Amino acid sequence: MSVLRNIKSLAPLLDRVLVQRIKPEAKTASGIFLPEAAVKEQNEAQVLAVGPGLLDRDGKRIPMGVTAGDKVLIPQFGGNAIKVGEEEYTLFRDHDILAKIKE
Repeated sequence: MSVLRNIKSLAPLLDRVLVQRIKPEAKTASGIFLPEAAVKEQNEAQVLAVGPGLLDRDGKRIPMGVTAGDKVLIPQFGGNAIKVGEEEYTLFRDHDILAKIKE
């Protein structure tokens, strides 16, 4: 069994999307540090990599809804968790991504 040493060596297949949750701010705008219990895990994530997409009945590639670099809204639960060192990542299917966040 090989250990994944670098997340960049992971290429999602088919309609899978590799994301990393955006960590919530532990400090308010005025500089007050929040206790860990008060900081709720956010459903926002950064897309790191996407698969090529599924094939339709005619063998044509169905385009993905997101691209690497997009900021997205993901479900609170689900996906497949991957841990590389101390960092956590999640693989979702393209249709599980809830929305793209436009900035």
